[in-house]
Amino acid sequence: MTGSDSTERMAALWAQLRAAPPARLDQLFAADRARVAAMTRRIAWRSGLPEGAGQGMTIDFSKTHLDARLLDLFEELAEAAGFGAARAALKDGGIVNVTEGRPATHMALRGIGAPAAVEEAEALQRRMAMLVEAILEGALGPVRHCIAIGIGGSALGPALALDALTRDLKLVDTHVVSNIDGLALEAAFAACDPHTTLVAVASKTFTTIETMTNAASAMKWLADSGVADPYGRVVALTAAPEKAVAWGVDETRVLPFPESVGGRYSLMSSIGFPVALAVGMEEFSAMLAGARAVDEHFLSTEGRANAPLLAAFCDQYYTRLRGCQTRAVFAYDERLRLLPAYLQQLEMESNGKQVKADGSPVDGPTAPITWGGVGTDAQHAVFQLLHQGTHLVPVDFIASVAPGDDLDPAHHRILLMNCLAQGAALMAGKPSEDPARAYPGDRPSTTFLLDDADAAALGALIAFHEHRTFANAVLMGINPFDQFGVELGKAIAKQIEKGEGDFDPSTRALMQAAGLG
Repeated sequence: MTGSDSTERMAALWAQLRAAPPARLDQLFAADRARVAAMTRRIAWRSGLPEGAGQGMTIDFSKTHLDARLLDLFEELAEAAGFGAARAALKDGGIVNVTEGRPATHMALRGIGAPAAVEEAEALQRRMAMLVEAILEGALGPVRHCIAIGIGGSALGPALALDALTRDLKLVDTHVVSNIDGLALEAAFAACDPHTTLVAVASKTFTTIETMTNAASAMKWLADSGVADPYGRVVALTAAPEKAVAWGVDETRVLPFPESVGGRYSLMSSIGFPVALAVGMEEFSAMLAGARAVDEHFLSTEGRANAPLLAAFCDQYYTRLRGCQTRAVFAYDERLRLLPAYLQQLEMESNGKQVKADGSPVDGPTAPITWGGVGTDAQHAVFQLLHQGTHLVPVDFIASVAPGDDLDPAHHRILLMNCLAQGAALMAGKPSEDPARAYPGDRPSTTFLLDDADAAALGALIAFHEHRTFANAVLMGINPFDQFGVELGKAIAKQIEKGEGDFDPSTRALMQAAGLG
C-alpha cells in the first residue's frame, strides 16, 4: 500500500469512527453479558523476581465506551497506520526517531531488541552493578546518603522509583534534586552528612544548565564542609562520558547509557543508579523483569488483545471522537503517588506535537493533558468536577491488591472500596429531582489492579505506558522520540542571561522588575 493509499484509508476509517453513534456505558453492559471478560487484560510476570513478589496486573477496560464495532475499526486503523511494521522497527533498532536519525533502544535495557543493543545494555548494567556493589561494600568510604541531581527524565523516573520502593528497604538515604531553585538543593544538604554523601549527577549531554549549576553547588557544599576530594564523591550518569570526565569525574565512576535511549525512557539505564544504590540490584532487576513482561506482551499480542494498543484505542476515541482534552490518573496507593507526574512528561513530551513524522500538519488533536493525584485525597479535591462538571474526563484508576502497610487491614480495605466505588459511581451516576444532586453518569474509567505495588509492578506500569505512548504516536503518525518544543524557552533564557535579544514590552518590563534588565 502506498503512502497516499494509506492516508486515504485512514481518513475513511476516521470518518466511519466519527459516524458511529455513541452508546451509553450501561447500554453496553446490558447488550453484552460477557463484556467484562472481553474487555479485561491480564499481564503476568514470573521470572527474575524476589521471593513473595506480585505476579502480575489486571486491566479492566470495560467501563470505556469501546464496543466490538469500534474495536474492529480501530484495528483496521492500526493496520493502515503500519502499526505492525512500526513495532517491529522499534524492537529491531530501526530509525524510529526520524527527525534525529536514531533508533529508540529502551527495550534493550530489559534484554529485548537488536543483539548489539542488548549486548551493550547488559555490559553497561554489569558495570553499574559492580559500582553499586563496590560502594555498598565501602570502596568510597561510608556512604549513607546520596544526592541525585538531574532534571526531566533524569529526575522524574528516579524520584518515582525511590518513593515507591524505599518505604521498606533503604540501603542508602537518597534525595532527588531537579529544581534550579536553591531551596531544593538546600533541603537535600540539610538532610545529609557531607562526609558520608555521594552525589550522582544525571544528564544525557552533561551540559543541562539546571543540572550542572546544581552539581557545581553540591561540589562547593562538599568542599566548604571539609571534604578533601569533592569530585571523588561523584558518580556521573550520562550519554556523554567524555564531558563528565572533563568536568572532573574519574572515568571509573562514569556510568554511560546509549544515546539512543531518550531521557524520559531512561530510568532502567544508568539513570536508575540512585535507585539501585538505594534498594539494591535485586530490586532493580525485578523492575526490569516486570517491564520485560509487558514488552513481551506488547510485541507478541495482536489487535485488541494487546493491552497497550487497546489503551491507545481508548485514548484516540476520547481525544479525537469525544473531544476530551485531558486524561486523569489516580493512584490509590501511596507508593505510586508520583506516577501522574512521571506520566505527564512521558506522554506530553512524547506526543505533544503539531506535525507528523513526515513534517505535515497533524489532522486532529494529539496527546491529551495528563493530570491526576492520589486516592483518597483527590476525592475531596477534584472529583466534584469528574462527577458533575461539564468536562468529560477519562480516568485511570491504579490500585494494589496487597497493602503496602502493616496497620489494621481496614486501612487498605477502605482504600480499595473507595477506588472501586469511584469507578462505579462515574459510570452509573444517580438521577435526582434536585438538579444540584443529580449525577449524569456515563463517565469512563479504566482500572489497573496490581497484585502488589512492588518493583516488578512499577517496571510493568512504566513499560505499559511507554508502549501506550508509542502506539498512540503510530496511530497519529507522529514521532514520539524527539522534544524540540522544550528548546525555545532554553534559548531565550540564555539570551536574557547574556542581555541579548529583542523582547516584547511585557518581557522587558518583567526583566526590569526582576532585576534582570
